[in-house]
Amino acid sequence: MTDQRLAERPELPDRLPLPVVDNHCHLDIQRDDSPAVAVEQIIAEAASVGVDRLVQIGCDIGSARWTVSLLDDHPALLGGVAIHPNEVPRHEAAGDLDEVFDEIASLARHPKIRVIGETGLDYFRTGPEGVAVQQESFRRHIALAKELGVALQIHDRDAHDDVLRILAEEGAPEKTVLHCYSGDMEMARECVRRGYFLSFAGTVTFRSAKDLRNALAVTPMEHLLVETDAPYLTPTPHRGRANAPYLIPHTVRAMAATLNTSVPQLCQALSDNSERVYGPWS
Repeated sequence: MTDQRLAERPELPDRLPLPVVDNHCHLDIQRDDSPAVAVEQIIAEAASVGVDRLVQIGCDIGSARWTVSLLDDHPALLGGVAIHPNEVPRHEAAGDLDEVFDEIASLARHPKIRVIGETGLDYFRTGPEGVAVQQESFRRHIALAKELGVALQIHDRDAHDDVLRILAEEGAPEKTVLHCYSGDMEMARECVRRGYFLSFAGTVTFRSAKDLRNALAVTPMEHLLVETDAPYLTPTPHRGRANAPYLIPHTVRAMAATLNTSVPQLCQALSDNSERVYGPWS
């Protein structure tokens, strides 16, 4: 695919038969050379294909502030705030980690912030020297979600065992979401046993993602969510281009095929589960 083609926005997919929620997106991030798109247009395009509610995630201090500034003016949005695990060692090195966490905790008290996240562990980009501070930050975010009674969204990259261990040690919030689920079947079964929700992104549509589809296949529908992680993880057939909430129908249809269920039945479950986790948008 040419560079020019990669920069073009994909066409709108067919509308879903029932509305669903994009439970994790980053509307403030512009990817590569993709054109900037106004929030109002992003929301309208998503609604036109049946994605009528979005959860905007701010996972550094600037993005968290921006997220909160949007919420009162956009009924389709709820929000989440946290310090991303990759940001934690940087703040630790700068000496302002406690100050930044305190501001996140203050922003999280906005009534339309329904998520602490994305928090968790990322051992892919952070070396061994960042592990301890990431784990401590994860514990603090878990405590904050429980204090506020909101959902926890977890970023887990190359850290499955430690994520599950820390959740068990701290006691997971009642509503715990594995954002962009990346584990195997056995981990999926363990997460379901614990009552967690598994959120699948465009990665589940990739040809190489057989193990991920196997994990999806053993996850009951009452534990499922769907997301874009826009502008990343664009589903097939648009992999490599910038993602956006309006592309979720591709992921939902691929999930329905893996689950051997109808698209309307899955849409209803995804919508119901989202309201269970985050509460009403209105």
